[in-house]
Order: sequence, then C-alpha cells, then structure tokens
Amino acid sequence: MIDIHSTQEFLNALSEAGDRLVIVEFYGTWCASCRALFPKLCRTAEEHPDILFLKVNFDENKPMCKNLNVKVLPYFHFYRGADGQLESFSCSLAKFQKIKDAIELHNTARCSIGPPKGVGDLNLESPPPPKEKL
Repeated sequence: MIDIHSTQEFLNALSEAGDRLVIVEFYGTWCASCRALFPKLCRTAEEHPDILFLKVNFDENKPMCKNLNVKVLPYFHFYRGADGQLESFSCSLAKFQKIKDAIELHNTARCSIGPPKGVGDLNLESPPPPKEKL
C-alpha cells in the first residue's frame, strides 16, 4: 500500500496507474474501524498484486478529502484509468465483503482491438452512395 501525502501525489499515482484498478482507502489514525480493517486490507493487497492500493490520511489531506466527499471513515474509492471513479463507499471490518465484491466486479481483464483512434484518424467524410442492385 502506498501512503499519499498530498493532492499532487494522489493525482500522480492515479495517472501513473494506467488502466490498473486503483483502490484508495481514506483513514484516520484515531479511527478504531480504520485500525481494525487495516490488517485485512493489507492481506487483500498482497492477494491482488495487480491492483494499486493507496491510503490517504484524512487529517493530513482534509481539503482534498472534503473535495472528494469523504465524510466518514474508513472510506474507499475505486478508480480505473480512463473510466475514472467507478465506485465509492464506507466500509467497516464487519462489512469487508463489500470490498471483495467491488474488487470482483471491477478487476476484470481488459481487452483491446488496438490503440484508440485519434480525431485525425477518423474518417468523417460522407459514406459512398449505396450500390444499385441489378
């Protein structure tokens, strides 16, 4: 798990993650639920090395947390590349299955049929007229 200390670090981590699933835990050192959840979250991170796990200390990053609508702790955001934020919710140790379910839902293999076309690659001309049947 990567500790995030600023908004810029958060933005950099998301942009560098590419198309990987990113799970962000917002926590407080004073939060009993956060402390109880942490060992299980660490095990989950070890079981899923393909997922990027970030943790954000609420007290160190209050303006960012408020802008992201983090009002209760522990709180989780799920992100993936160009899809942006997929889901967000609060979760305690007793409801840890919610995190597992979200991982199962969002950590699916991605397929590609090649690089996306840029605007310059698109053919915006009108299609040829239909051929007449004989």
